[in-house]
Amino acid sequence: MINITNSVTIEDKEIEWQFVRSSGAGGQHINKVSTAAQLIFDINQSSLPDFYKQKLLTKADHRITQSGKIIIKCQQSRSQDFNRQQALEQFILLVKSATIVAKKRIATKATKGSQKRRIETKKQRGATKALRQGKPKFD
Repeated sequence: MINITNSVTIEDKEIEWQFVRSSGAGGQHINKVSTAAQLIFDINQSSLPDFYKQKLLTKADHRITQSGKIIIKCQQSRSQDFNRQQALEQFILLVKSATIVAKKRIATKATKGSQKRRIETKKQRGATKALRQGKPKFD
């Protein structure tokens, strides 16, 4: 069992693991051993509560596909077990992030002083540029 929160758990059989060859530098070792861990989790077929499913499916994350699967590939280490643990940690953080509700933004106005300072700096900058526009006179 994988604990997401105190009340939400996922069974191990809901997560599919694939181990593939890592990309990048590493010499002959990288060409022989499948150390990269790829975690695949189907949101629609899972035992997650509906609230989690809806939040995850509407989340804009490159690890969530259009078909509703979470695919996390980890190839940071040369150890398959370490990569597997890293992928699982990323998965848990992703599912936990579905519960975070964004703070509602309160619209504010710029103060009179800040507006005045902004206009003054714009005028100064414009005056500097205006001085550059004059053509030299050859008399």
